[in-house]
Amino acid sequence: MITLQVNGRKYDVDVDPSTPLLWVLRDTLGLTGTKYGCGMAQCGACTVHLEGEAVRSCVTPVSRAAGKKITTIEGLSANLSHPLQRAWIEIDVPQCGYCQSGQIMAAAVLLRENARPTDTDIDDAMAGNICRCGTYPRIRRAIHRAAELLAERGRR
Repeated sequence: MITLQVNGRKYDVDVDPSTPLLWVLRDTLGLTGTKYGCGMAQCGACTVHLEGEAVRSCVTPVSRAAGKKITTIEGLSANLSHPLQRAWIEIDVPQCGYCQSGQIMAAAVLLRENARPTDTDIDDAMAGNICRCGTYPRIRRAIHRAAELLAERGRR
């Protein structure tokens, strides 16, 4: 039995310790917002936070996550109120939408570490997350907008 703390809830899962975290999240816990893309940590669709750091859940064995804080896209907010989610909707970022949860999770770490990122900062931080539809300009605008929303929240 492996104990996971996902989005603030504890789960005991009976899985092989080498099972990728992605499949435990999706198949065992039913948290399907995290997507399978390549299975090789190359595309970023499966990005989640493990102890606050962005990790590729498709290659992260569940044993590495045991007892640690895991946040998935479902854990950012219950009602799409997170500044990144609000900005993504406002800017109309998704085209097919498949990569977007991984994009948002990577952007959340960026904004936690850099509240006022430049275009270069954003491009560097997001380089490992692939969007097959090419919505990169909208992703960049949404990250800037989310930074504005976070700053506004901080002034209240």
